[in-house]
Amino acid sequence: MSDTYTTTDAADVTSQASPGELLRRERENQGLSRDEVATALNLRPAVVDGLEADDYDQIPIVAYRRGYLRAYARLLGMEDRTVLDAYTSRFEGDEPERRVTPVQVTRPPSRIGAWLFKLVTLLVIAGLIGLTLMWWQSRGGSEPPDVGDSGPVSVDTLDGTTILEEEPAPASDAGLPPLPEEGVDPIDPGAPIAPTPTVPPGEVDPQGALLIATGPEAPTVDDAAGEAEQATEAAADEAEPEPVAEAPAADPRRLELTFNEQSWTEIFDANNQRIFVGLQEPGTSASVEGEPPFRLTIGNATGVELIWAGESVDLRARAGANNVARFTLGE
Repeated sequence: MSDTYTTTDAADVTSQASPGELLRRERENQGLSRDEVATALNLRPAVVDGLEADDYDQIPIVAYRRGYLRAYARLLGMEDRTVLDAYTSRFEGDEPERRVTPVQVTRPPSRIGAWLFKLVTLLVIAGLIGLTLMWWQSRGGSEPPDVGDSGPVSVDTLDGTTILEEEPAPASDAGLPPLPEEGVDPIDPGAPIAPTPTVPPGEVDPQGALLIATGPEAPTVDDAAGEAEQATEAAADEAEPEPVAEAPAADPRRLELTFNEQSWTEIFDANNQRIFVGLQEPGTSASVEGEPPFRLTIGNATGVELIWAGESVDLRARAGANNVARFTLGE
C-alpha cells in the first residue's frame, strides 16, 4: 500500500514540474555542469540557463524550443515525451502568434537557363544573317555597275515593267564639237573675251535687271559661317546653367543583404517586430524594410554583405569568436 502511494506521489510531482525543472534536476543528479551540457549540445550557456529557468527569450521560435528540449532530454537519457508534454501543458496556450513579414528574395538564374538564353540568341542572329543573304541573292547578288560601263541600263517603272535605256555616248564619240575652253570666244577663237565687270551688291543694270553681287564686297560662305558661330557662342554665354539635381537621400528604413555563403539571419525593428528570419542559401539577396533601430543576428557573418542607409556595414569587425554578429543599427 505504501509503495503504491509513493509511486503515485512521484508521478504527480513529475506532472506538475516544468520542463526546465525536470531537466535541471536530472542534470544535477548526474553531476553535470551547465557548461558541459552547453558544449555537448553546441549551445550557448545562456540558452541552457533559459531552458532550465523556463525563460525562452533567447529562443523566440517555438519549433526551435521543442528541438532544444528534446535534445537536452536525450542527452540526459530522459524520455523526451515527458519533457515535451510538460512544456505543452504549461506554455502551449501562452504562445503568441508571431508573423514574419514577407521578404522579397531573389535567386540567381541557373546555369542551364543562361546557356539556353545564349543558344537562342545565337540562333536568332544566325537566322537574321541567313535571311539577309537570301534577300541579297533574290536581288541578283551583283554589284552596282561602274560609271564607265556603256551597256544598257535597266529601269524599273511603277507598274513593275522594266525598260532598257542606252546610256548617252560622250560628245567626242557622237561626232559633236568639243566645248570651248574658258576665256575663248566660241565664234572667233582668236578674239579674247572681256572679263565680267564687278558690280556692287544690289545695283540694277540700265535694262532694269538686278545684278548678282560679285567682287570683294560680296559676303562669302566663310563669313556667314563665322557670323553663325559667333551668334551661337553669344547665345550659349547668355543661357543660364541649369541647376544640378541633388541625389535623393538614402533610406534609413531599408536594409540590403547579399548572402555569399549559407547564413541564418534574424532581424527585429524598433517595435520589436521580427521583419526577417530564416536560413539563406548562397547567392541569394534580400531587401528588408522596417522602423530603425534594428537588432540583427547574422550567422556566418563573414559571408554576408550588408548595406544600410546607402553605406556598407563591416560585419567582420562585429562578428564574435563563433562568426556570429549580434548588434544594433540606427541607435
